[in-house]
Amino acid sequence: MSAEGNLQLVREYLGALARLAPASEMAAFFTEDAEQLELPNRLNPNGQKSDLRTLLERVDKGRALLDEQHYEVTNVISSGNSAAIEADWSGKLKNGTELRAHFAIFFEFRDGRIARQRNYDCFEPF
Repeated sequence: MSAEGNLQLVREYLGALARLAPASEMAAFFTEDAEQLELPNRLNPNGQKSDLRTLLERVDKGRALLDEQHYEVTNVISSGNSAAIEADWSGKLKNGTELRAHFAIFFEFRDGRIARQRNYDCFEPF
């Protein structure tokens, strides 16, 4: 897939996340052997490495916690089978708490899907 095709996939992926799509829909964005690495942050102080099954379980856990979420992409870099984005994120928990964060997400693609994802999530105080 072209660099532009990879960026389109990222846009569609973030759109699905923003509308809190179920894990069954999110699975289509990833290779069967996909891995996500979340670096340590305020909500996950030890970070976490997830295979596809765990990643999809986390999607559904997020849906159970959030009423809404939004992504505003502020920067994009793409080359070959890799892309990186910076995004401002906001979310509203079911209890009404509002959260904000700044993300850098690095993607590696294979066969038109996400094979690797690394998240650097910086949550604002809440």
